[in-house]
Amino acid sequence: MPGIKSEPLDELPFPVDSSASDDTPNDDSDGGMSAEAAMPPADGLQTASLDQLESKDYRQVLDVVDRLRLCGLGSILQLPQLVVCGSQSAGKSSVLEAITEVPFHRKEAFAPDSRPKSSCAATSGSPFAPQIVHDKSRSEAEIAKLEAFSQSINDFSELPRLIEEAAEAIDLKTGDNGSTGNKAFSRDVLSIEIAGPDKLQITLVDLPGLVNSATKDHSKADVELIHELVQDYVSEGRTIMLAVISAKDDLGNQGILDKCQAVDSGGHRTLGVITKPDYIMSTGSQTAEDQIDASFQERNQSEASFFGSGWYRDLAANQKGIGHLRTRLAQLLYRHLKKELPNLQAELNSKHGKVEIDLQGLGEKRSTAAEQKRFLMSVSTAYQDIVNSAVNGHYEHDFFGIIDTEKGFEDAGNMRRLRAAVQHMNLQFASQMRQLGHKFRIMATDDASGTNSKQDLPEPELLAEYAKAKSLQKNLSRPDAVQWVKNILVRTRGRELPSNFNLLLMSQLFWEQTEHWEGLARVYVDRVNALCSAFVEVAIRTVVDEETAHKVQVAKIDQALKDRCDGAVKELPLLIEDKQRPPITYDPSYTAAVQESRARKTKAKFDALVDQAKVNVPDGDSGKQKPMLNPEVLKNVLKELTEPDMDKPSAEDALDCQLAYYKDKVKYFIAAVTDQVIKRHLLHRLAKDTLSPMIINDMTDAEVGYVAAEPDETTHRREFLEGQKVMLESGQEAFRKVLGSYK
Repeated sequence: MPGIKSEPLDELPFPVDSSASDDTPNDDSDGGMSAEAAMPPADGLQTASLDQLESKDYRQVLDVVDRLRLCGLGSILQLPQLVVCGSQSAGKSSVLEAITEVPFHRKEAFAPDSRPKSSCAATSGSPFAPQIVHDKSRSEAEIAKLEAFSQSINDFSELPRLIEEAAEAIDLKTGDNGSTGNKAFSRDVLSIEIAGPDKLQITLVDLPGLVNSATKDHSKADVELIHELVQDYVSEGRTIMLAVISAKDDLGNQGILDKCQAVDSGGHRTLGVITKPDYIMSTGSQTAEDQIDASFQERNQSEASFFGSGWYRDLAANQKGIGHLRTRLAQLLYRHLKKELPNLQAELNSKHGKVEIDLQGLGEKRSTAAEQKRFLMSVSTAYQDIVNSAVNGHYEHDFFGIIDTEKGFEDAGNMRRLRAAVQHMNLQFASQMRQLGHKFRIMATDDASGTNSKQDLPEPELLAEYAKAKSLQKNLSRPDAVQWVKNILVRTRGRELPSNFNLLLMSQLFWEQTEHWEGLARVYVDRVNALCSAFVEVAIRTVVDEETAHKVQVAKIDQALKDRCDGAVKELPLLIEDKQRPPITYDPSYTAAVQESRARKTKAKFDALVDQAKVNVPDGDSGKQKPMLNPEVLKNVLKELTEPDMDKPSAEDALDCQLAYYKDKVKYFIAAVTDQVIKRHLLHRLAKDTLSPMIINDMTDAEVGYVAAEPDETTHRREFLEGQKVMLESGQEAFRKVLGSYK
């Protein structure tokens, strides 16, 4: 490692970060307390030593980095920088001063272990304006104080004064014995940026010296803070480490070497510098303390003289002296940056992709009334596509997902196919009405009709919630059913002749038999309405974020669903009112059913009569028995068929008429409920009534703002991401313009 001769200087109480660029400075300095300087290129803020650090190729490569820094990407990506690190009093600041010929050291009044950090850069043609970049842990009052810091210099010789004033601003110990400040170290950054067409394009950071144990000037917390700070900087993969060790100390005491080895085991971004070799010479040469006030020219002459004598003459020229250090440093920087640029570009592209994904996750921008209404228009359009497809049974949209055959139709996933779910519920309701809708269950026999028969077509199995209606039904035998009709017949008798019945009897029988229709239908309507409401909630939450979906529901959808449900609920009583009117039908199947029932009874009686009058008579020719009817027996049996109870035949006839009429009307009622209640009020216009572009267009700006305005955290997040996107895209453009020619 090259060795340089340097003066023993007190450590700065915060890192000193020096950077220069070809254009204007940016506000994105890398943490801590910062100051920005802007001076013309040919003034006191120009040094030849800075220019020696870069070659033509180096300037080309760093031009990309400079463009990225100007884009503000220093706050997003790890941009290349040079840090000078080492133990306390190892001569770090002296090395940095010797390299740049910028006087970073301070007055002796500074406490030895105070810790300023400064960043040097200049802006072409702009006034010099240092800036303190505060640590994130600062209070609002402290932030305001540090942001108000304003100083200026016209020459590098004024830099120590600037550092001292910055240290006082951040409350560092700056007086004799450190009596005027409260802290020895700080994470605030003094950033001084010097920009111009001839300035070096690099960030230089002077880190505080490592301290291994607490002293009267350094608390245990100070020691830990220094180590954390140094570790943070050297751990950044694009940082070049200038590891400074003093010839006065044993190699085993140089803690900075362990830190560099841990993060850069191959030594690809580390350059070691041995300082203070004059302390181990016995020549009686002038020591660094005697040169503390020497000019840079005097210092360089003294160094050249020192390394030109004694056994140092045998060292290779490129391993000693500040001039060769600059050359080696420039070569290392160039190789490292050349290697890192593709990685930097890949990281930039990766972050850009992530930012775009994050922005997409925030949804459409909606900060103004026009943006908010346009956003709701797009939401309503997407919502209508889903709902209309579900109602019409078109399930191509991704919304409908995969069918789960292990679960029911009302499952959260399966109910997305709304038409299929409602159709299944319609079939269940229809089967329920046919099997369980009548109050009295009367099984048909061979000689008489009933509500249910063994010859009926098989019905689908009822789900548990529909099968509950069975508890409402009563089983009656045919004789019990006739007696039920007879009891009502005698209580509705008017002026009709015996063996006839009052027309009101049919109404009374039908009303009692259909007693549960309204209740069953109302439960069914509520069930379908709940399904539609659940579906709408899933649909709106699919096309927009949770918070906005909730606001849309509260503002528009819930009321629309209530109105539709109210319409269905009002429609059902109208059907019940129709049922309560005197019975009438124009369906010829009613007459056919009544005649069939009468014919069945007549046939049954005739067959019974024949069986009783049948006798077996021998055949004279064959001797076999032949069935014959006995006329006398037939006469006697016919006399027995005369029914003395004149109300019983009327009751039987009325029961048969009622059964035929019920079968006709239950079909109509099922169709009326499914068509006039379910389809008309709950399915038809579901999308249009709940959320449509017309509804959005009629909303006031206040309503639109309530529903669609972004939460403050979303707005701030969007602004942050959009700012990052602009910077990243500027960085991508910089790579497109510059990087291709350097590969």
